[in-house]
Amino acid sequence: MRKTVVIPLVVLFALSMLAQTPNPATDVSNADIQAFLKALPRDKVSDLPIRVVDVGGYQVGIFAVFRPKSVPGDAILHQTKRTEIYQILDGSGTLVTGGTLVDAHKDGANVRGSRIQGGVSRKVFKGDVIIIPAYLPHWWSSLDSDLTYLITRPDPEREMKLK
Repeated sequence: MRKTVVIPLVVLFALSMLAQTPNPATDVSNADIQAFLKALPRDKVSDLPIRVVDVGGYQVGIFAVFRPKSVPGDAILHQTKRTEIYQILDGSGTLVTGGTLVDAHKDGANVRGSRIQGGVSRKVFKGDVIIIPAYLPHWWSSLDSDLTYLITRPDPEREMKLK
């Protein structure tokens, strides 16, 4: 008799889970992205959130980055479980990932260095997508031009600020 009661309860539970309304989708239009990018300062590296949303159990952020050719950036390792997904919108450069930070020093939740030794170097161009796993050092070793890109950051630690 017990088996007969348990099976309908399991089926009812599964059906109730399917009936729950999922979170609505969040749109980030090209017009929103372009307006945001246009407003970023042109004399420094900008890495700012366009939108951060709670997707149920974790957050996902869409960030816009403007990186002027004339302003070199540090090598960095984020001490967080956040993976970063770069989508190059404009420009090109050489991105190094992995390896070891040289002249490493703690900077808040990050470790920065002057460069990376022993990493994998690749040339990236408009349209490329690069997935940088959490805890992996990365560094723009050279830029051919100003660089504009989006970063998608899934955040299982829920540390990003909601917008």
